[in-house]
Amino acid sequence: MNRDGIENGLDGRRPANRARFRRRIGDALEDFEDVPVRTLVFVCGHEIEDASSAIGLDSVNGKPRRRREVDAFWPATTAVAAVLAGVLGWFLRTWPPHEDEALALFVGRGSLGHVLHTVVAERGGAPLHFGFAWLVVHLGGGLTGLRIVSLVFAVASVPLIALLGARLADRMTGVVAAALASGSWVMMFHGIYGRMYSLFLFTSLLSFLALLAALDRGGRRRFALWGAALLLMLASHPYAVLVVAAQGLFILLRRRRVREAIVTLAAVGVVGIPFWWADLVLRDRFDVGVGGGGPRLGSPTSVLHYFWWVAGDFSAGHHAWSTPVLLLALVGAVLLWQHRRDSLALFACVIAVPAVAFMLATLNSTASPEARHLIFALPFFSVLVAAPIVELGRRGGRLAPAAALIALAVLLTGEVRWTHQKTPPLFDGDPPGEAQARDAAGGWLAATYRPSDVLLGYEPVYLQAWERNRSFSGHTLPRADPALLASSLKDIPEPLGRGVWVFDASDTTNLKERQTIPLVTPSPHSAFEARAYGPFLVIRSRRPLVTRAHYLSVSEEVMRLGRRLQIGDADINLRTLLRAESLL
Repeated sequence: MNRDGIENGLDGRRPANRARFRRRIGDALEDFEDVPVRTLVFVCGHEIEDASSAIGLDSVNGKPRRRREVDAFWPATTAVAAVLAGVLGWFLRTWPPHEDEALALFVGRGSLGHVLHTVVAERGGAPLHFGFAWLVVHLGGGLTGLRIVSLVFAVASVPLIALLGARLADRMTGVVAAALASGSWVMMFHGIYGRMYSLFLFTSLLSFLALLAALDRGGRRRFALWGAALLLMLASHPYAVLVVAAQGLFILLRRRRVREAIVTLAAVGVVGIPFWWADLVLRDRFDVGVGGGGPRLGSPTSVLHYFWWVAGDFSAGHHAWSTPVLLLALVGAVLLWQHRRDSLALFACVIAVPAVAFMLATLNSTASPEARHLIFALPFFSVLVAAPIVELGRRGGRLAPAAALIALAVLLTGEVRWTHQKTPPLFDGDPPGEAQARDAAGGWLAATYRPSDVLLGYEPVYLQAWERNRSFSGHTLPRADPALLASSLKDIPEPLGRGVWVFDASDTTNLKERQTIPLVTPSPHSAFEARAYGPFLVIRSRRPLVTRAHYLSVSEEVMRLGRRLQIGDADINLRTLLRAESLL
């Protein structure tokens, strides 16, 4: 061979150049042989001693694996994210508008300073979510824009779930876990619903990935990134404190880079004071205490039942599906115990911290957690369920890959079925005529409003009116919280304008859901005007109510009418108004 790499003089320079290129580029993936996390691969038929791959297994018979691999991790993850984006985008406007979505948008109508003060000092909750609502409003958007925010963060969570699964188990398990999480009710519903839960999922995933990177590789920059991720998460939801506690417990159990982690947590504790304050405000509003034994949760049995229910919402539902899904998760935990005990320790922390917190907390019915409050645990549960499916595909014989694909397809089908069973309007929309009735009610209010009108509750009808007329009244009073209602009423300068109230006979809180409602008014009838549109009854005082005391007394009469019409919210509203009257 000469200096140009030509072995035979008859070959010429071109074959030698091709051989040199193959040596430099063609086998570059061999560098990944020493990576402890296995890749999702299409395997070439040569240079393989054993094509099986257990979780975390890097050698066969003590010898390193040698294989040519074409990594399909990112194409597969991208495909999962694209499918989820397509499904969520298709059904984005199908789910009927909700009061909580109207709340975020109406609060977002103020200045950014006003929004932050309202959330941190008055309402409590998630400043980052309301910040996005403010941005949507001031960019000229409405309900669709708010839901797009939820969609974006849900889809952006998919690659983070795959990465976390790859870090905790292996890359193929990460992709399967991302697919299972994407098909779950929790992801599908909160990828559309314009609240903060997909944002909470996204920021919690960032914090877990940043934590693992900081503990593994160290460095101020990585710990600073972890601290920044924690702050974003704390701004996303009050339950982020459970994630911080779980990560702190994991750091103590792992006993690695503890000093740097404690310094980071201390800095987060100081910088995050506004978020802690917002959490305290929300706790006081919902009367959350310590000591256990409340109407909801507060005991080991009730917490276990709650976790069982959450597992159903994280997968294919309850009853017939519960046992096989939980058995899969148990097998996944055993596999992690055998190969990735650090990963299983993190799983245990993510479950143990909320369990202890819920047993110690005193929660009433309005503050009791639901599956969405543990959305940060969804990726971990999905990894547990995915691990045995992937293991079956690797070690079960010639037909095992097909069996694993069938198992995955069955689970995904069950998840979609449960999503439709739990929230039919997510796919089916409003009953016939209800959306048109809501639009008509909002159109009448938008055409006949006055800027001084005072609205009770964040009714979707008001949202429809505001989307038609952006100058629609912003004097909106919250329901179900006497202190906040009284405070909000004090903020409205006297003389007050007309009172506006809406009853919805189709609401799920009613004893009986109806698609029509009688056209009636409180006494004296001459003091009110009303319109009935399908299940919606819109009542408005003909004259301004002038004083706060008069507004409350008139509202109480309207709510008594609502009780006679068997409107579920009317009874709650009446009690709230009576309490607010005593506070004023």
